[in-house]
Amino acid sequence: MEAEFLTWLRGRLPPHPRLRLGVGDDAAILQLAQDARCVVTSDMLNDGVDFLWDQCDGPLAGRKSLAVNLSDLAAMAARPLAAVVSLALPRRNALEVACQLYEGLLPLAAEFGVAIAGGDTNVWDGPLAISITAIGELTERGPLLRAGARPGDAILVTGRLGGSLLGRHFRFTPRVHEALLLNERYGLHAGIDISDGLSLDLSRLAQESGCGALLDLAAVPIHDDAYRLAADDGATPCEHALGDGEDFELILAVPPEEAKRLLADQPLNVPLTRIGSFIAEAGLYSAEADERRRPLPPRGYEHGCVRR
Repeated sequence: MEAEFLTWLRGRLPPHPRLRLGVGDDAAILQLAQDARCVVTSDMLNDGVDFLWDQCDGPLAGRKSLAVNLSDLAAMAARPLAAVVSLALPRRNALEVACQLYEGLLPLAAEFGVAIAGGDTNVWDGPLAISITAIGELTERGPLLRAGARPGDAILVTGRLGGSLLGRHFRFTPRVHEALLLNERYGLHAGIDISDGLSLDLSRLAQESGCGALLDLAAVPIHDDAYRLAADDGATPCEHALGDGEDFELILAVPPEEAKRLLADQPLNVPLTRIGSFIAEAGLYSAEADERRRPLPPRGYEHGCVRR
């Protein structure tokens, strides 16, 4: 099966200027820019945890498996270069599953100029597992880290949040171009992508920065999908925006004056919204009408739950 799949894959992989040696050998050879710092991220998706193969579109699962890694590179303001793809395939339909995954993965790789630099493929009696390691390079502005927010910084988010499980968690576009543009033109202090939920990921950024965050819940941009879910399950649209996860938008820490300029410019094809400020006091809070702070427990996706 492996030889047949490699033959099929070689016929599908386009040439890439950074790829000196691709699939078929023990390792790939990439041409990196001289003295460039390399950014590496890895993510694993499993049938029964991150998706249900029998209930999802195979190419969309393949697309998502690369997209989540590209979103991590976006969070660092890194330019994608290459990816290494490893698959543990179910024995009964291994070739069919592998081809479906790549049918979704390859167009996204081409869209972002990512070289598929090889990987590993195994067949077993268990469920499908997809592990991708993505490699990127930093620009002259350097990385965007979690540990950089300062008290007084504005909290900005891209896009609209909540209700991703209605389909956007498979079809989202990683905010790579947006992150590179913002990092190049504006003075950003910190960033993270929203993979597990706005409140949970914001709390992670604040903790890494040694500060807290004060949210204006009324300002949180809510996606129409969150309203649709709320109509069925009894949760509020804001609760969905805070905790659903898999929006794969960006949370940014931006100095106040720079935030004003950025919000006035609105330089992206998606909206940028200020939803609060970073504060000196540790923890996550919501701003009340009487100017008091109410503790806001971080909530989001816990690994081990099934994402359909």
